[in-house]
Amino acid sequence: MTDTQLPVPDFARNMRLIGHSDQGGRADGVQLMVHRGYAYIGHMFSKGFSVVDVRDPRRPATVAYMPAPPNTWNIHLQTHDNLLLVINAKDMFAATEFQDERAYYQGSLGKKVGTAQRSAGIRNWRAGLAVYDISQGDAPREIGFMPVEGGGIHRVWYTGGRWAYASALLDGFSDYIFITIDMSDPCHPREAGRFWLPGMHVAADETPSWPAEWRYGLHHPIVHGDTAYCAWRDAGLVMLDVADRSAPKLITHRNWSPPFGGGTHNCLPLPDRDLLVVLDEAVLDHQEDGEKFIWLFDVREPSNPVSISTFPGPRETEYWRKPGHFGPHNLHENRPGSYVSSQLIFATYQNAGVRAFDVSDPYRPVEVAAFVPPQPARLMDHRPNRPNVIQSSDVFVDAEGLVYSTDYNGGLYILEFQA
Repeated sequence: MTDTQLPVPDFARNMRLIGHSDQGGRADGVQLMVHRGYAYIGHMFSKGFSVVDVRDPRRPATVAYMPAPPNTWNIHLQTHDNLLLVINAKDMFAATEFQDERAYYQGSLGKKVGTAQRSAGIRNWRAGLAVYDISQGDAPREIGFMPVEGGGIHRVWYTGGRWAYASALLDGFSDYIFITIDMSDPCHPREAGRFWLPGMHVAADETPSWPAEWRYGLHHPIVHGDTAYCAWRDAGLVMLDVADRSAPKLITHRNWSPPFGGGTHNCLPLPDRDLLVVLDEAVLDHQEDGEKFIWLFDVREPSNPVSISTFPGPRETEYWRKPGHFGPHNLHENRPGSYVSSQLIFATYQNAGVRAFDVSDPYRPVEVAAFVPPQPARLMDHRPNRPNVIQSSDVFVDAEGLVYSTDYNGGLYILEFQA
């Protein structure tokens, strides 16, 4: 695809589009990893995951599609060296009970899926973690699988070595909890430890202390050293000591919901500055769940993280009036081998595209670049009454500084950051 054929953005400042892909007609993308010249992209509605050759970022080419097992989604994945880790879980957005997305984002997910009370019902999805060999980048080959009893795994964190970390919806629990995974034998990964907030183990007669409409469930952790920084949706920030991977221990738990709207999605440590970027996800249209923020915390004292600022939201137009979700969704997470910075933070804002922020002054984050894709060519979201609108999902910045962003409806965008 040449520059003259590229989609024309609705808005751009200090970011220039250089490549675009509809991912072989499967233009819905969630998490992506760019690794050794290939983009691995999990799908929200097209099932499975795709591989896009981005060695020439101006001419991305879809080279493989790996279908998911029946009734299963593969929305999140991780790469390191010759390994690709792919989550397997119930395809929530294909399920009848979640066609109204409010049902997914509010209340105990385990009770709705039927796993909280160790239901004996038939499970017609594959639940666990799949491991692929990607030594041949365009031809992933499954070499291992770790099954779990329950809804499955939502998102995983893996940067090499023995340990991976994930959120898992397991039988007997109200929602996703934290687990550690021993990857010493990639062909036979196994669970090694777990942590949950008191009240989540309902099969053991624990009683939740939070309102029934809240989602007290782990989205995912980011681990640095022996500390796991966990985004626990409506429960906010949970920091864990994982020096003993078999027995994670609570360091601190901070929650700001209410008065704010919950949905904590990413907790990104900036360890050289003792800072933590925390993003709350917007999950309903027109800010029905309130205005969501990206927060900056001072974590010099791990037992007492303190919020010191919020990032400015997009202001060039009233995006909250636009169809779809408006607000933060995901961060570039400074993975080893990618672009790593404690000064420049990249985020997606759903119907407001991709944003970059300078946090050199931690008390005054400043937006320095933005890119808003145009209306997608077609709607990929199959749920009823969803609008054909961009929903920028994930952002990944490679070591050379190229910015890659997925969209639920609009495909893969490849950008040059020009600030």
